[in-house]
Amino acid sequence: MAKRNLYLDTKPVEEAAELYLNALRPVVTIQYETIPVTESLNRVTRHATYAKYSSPLFNASAMDGIAVISERTVAATEVAPVTLKEKEDYIVVDTGDPIHPPYDAVIMAEDLVETKDGVQITASAAPWQHVRPIGEDIVAGEMILPSRHKIRPIDVGVLLSAGITRIEVVKRPRAAIFPTGTEIIEPEDTPREGSIIESNSRMFENMVIEAGGEARRFPPIIDDYEQIRDNIAKAVSEYDMVIVNAGSSAGTEDYTVHVLRELGEVIVHGVAIKPGKPVILAVVEGKPVIGLPGYPVSAYIGFENFVLPVLAMMGQTALKKNEVVTASVSKRLVSSLRHKEYVRVKVGKVGDKMVAAPLARGAGAAMSLVRADGFCVIEQNSEGVEAGEPVQVELYRDKAEVENTVVIIGSHDLILDVAADMMPNLHPGMFVSSTHVGSMGGLMALKRKEAHLAPIHLLDEETGEYNLSYIRRLFGSGKIALIKGVGRTQGILVKKGNPLGIKGIEDLPGCRYVNRQRGAGTRVLFDYKLKQLGIAPEQINGYEREAATHMAVAAAVGSDGADAGMGILSAAKAMDLDFIPVGPEEYDFAVPLEYLELPHIKAFIEILKMDEFHKRLDELGGYTYERAGERILNI
Repeated sequence: MAKRNLYLDTKPVEEAAELYLNALRPVVTIQYETIPVTESLNRVTRHATYAKYSSPLFNASAMDGIAVISERTVAATEVAPVTLKEKEDYIVVDTGDPIHPPYDAVIMAEDLVETKDGVQITASAAPWQHVRPIGEDIVAGEMILPSRHKIRPIDVGVLLSAGITRIEVVKRPRAAIFPTGTEIIEPEDTPREGSIIESNSRMFENMVIEAGGEARRFPPIIDDYEQIRDNIAKAVSEYDMVIVNAGSSAGTEDYTVHVLRELGEVIVHGVAIKPGKPVILAVVEGKPVIGLPGYPVSAYIGFENFVLPVLAMMGQTALKKNEVVTASVSKRLVSSLRHKEYVRVKVGKVGDKMVAAPLARGAGAAMSLVRADGFCVIEQNSEGVEAGEPVQVELYRDKAEVENTVVIIGSHDLILDVAADMMPNLHPGMFVSSTHVGSMGGLMALKRKEAHLAPIHLLDEETGEYNLSYIRRLFGSGKIALIKGVGRTQGILVKKGNPLGIKGIEDLPGCRYVNRQRGAGTRVLFDYKLKQLGIAPEQINGYEREAATHMAVAAAVGSDGADAGMGILSAAKAMDLDFIPVGPEEYDFAVPLEYLELPHIKAFIEILKMDEFHKRLDELGGYTYERAGERILNI
């Protein structure tokens, strides 16, 4: 058996980062280059820059009008106007024209009355009135920009005005990026079982560019010690930094750490961070070489914590700091004492407080990064955070965007994605954020004031009524409005062609089933149908296996991970599955009355009524929408 690369002595994140930077500072050389000012946007100055010329270079008129000798205008008043003669008392000037003695002031054209003898004025002109003196803006020899200054668009203009056409700046750090792994393939290749489409390196490439560096992404390297070593060694001689993706963990073919120990010095291997523990921080020939784990979220968090500080040091820039807000976490977060954990969250403002709804926490859940509005940190040696407790959230989005976001927590449906897509186009500056915790979870979020709306589809077994009875029981009357959503058909999702010949719920015992989570309306309906048919949950193989969305159910069935699952027609169509109808249901939105007049809530409700929205529902299939957006008040 091949030897595993175990790393038991993981270091705290801050300690690891500081150790690494301290190891790099004595050996990394900051490089510089001189470039045209016209190409210097976002570059960092090496030295302070001083003006070559004054601006303006001469006394100049600040207005269109006439240049006058101010002492000849002293007597002018509205009751006793003064007439001035051209070339004797004044000359005509435009904005920017030079002003030479004896003229020492400018009168605007709109303050003049033309006469046959010249112009008439009704007020005196003070000396240097409307005259820009030499060096008013820039004086030759004064400092224009300090050292280590990131050049902005306005800086480019000022530099050119001061006669500076070339400037010495910090060279952009050049990073070589190597994806590794025998199992990975390029995005354009056709994936097969066991293959993984490589994407992390492209993410790194763009993160390097965004941080002010230059990136070169190389083709994937198979899990071969010599190939990995030779490619890293060559890149170290040609680039300022090397990033190696995957191969940093404890697998038998994870060679990166061994290669780096052969080529240079490994400063850190293993960091007390979740996700992202298998990080390697090394120095080879005075160059930083960083090994990042293969899971996308781990890779991203590792890059943010360890690559960005190195790029900032090499590029002489300040690390970008995202805005931090205090938010109430919507559900309990349990964490390991051993690690500092980064939890991706959706964020919105509900009432007078920010609410953070956690997303999927897996290291491979790349979509959690796409969907996230920010992240909160559960510090090392903490067991977690209880629901409702405040957490610090570092935002990926502007706070203003977060404050104009409709926070939706509850049952999942593809129509939420459609509404989220339409909202910023129809109502610029407004957004929709949805988190899927099931219908009951959504109502409890409303009760805790953690959401604006809760999408629900809860069947009352006694009355056969949808949604209303649950709201009455939980909230009483006069507090919640029900906004009608869509009618849809729940059914059983099975593989194309229905190879097992499933006709209804009565055929599910003996099949591999994937269920929805407790509190989901689909789960309530399924349990109701089982009870009607006299089928015990224990008879369903997979009853305890839970999926959070209809699409997750569809993916499990489509990938042969299950034979069947309950879901909606649009999810079946999206995954090209067969669909066996079980019954119609009502998918509606519960919203507290106090939120109904908020502009972004009104905008969301209007979208439900729009023809464009209905057209897109028709494309998904399986929906009715005759009452969409209708209010049922004072439940």
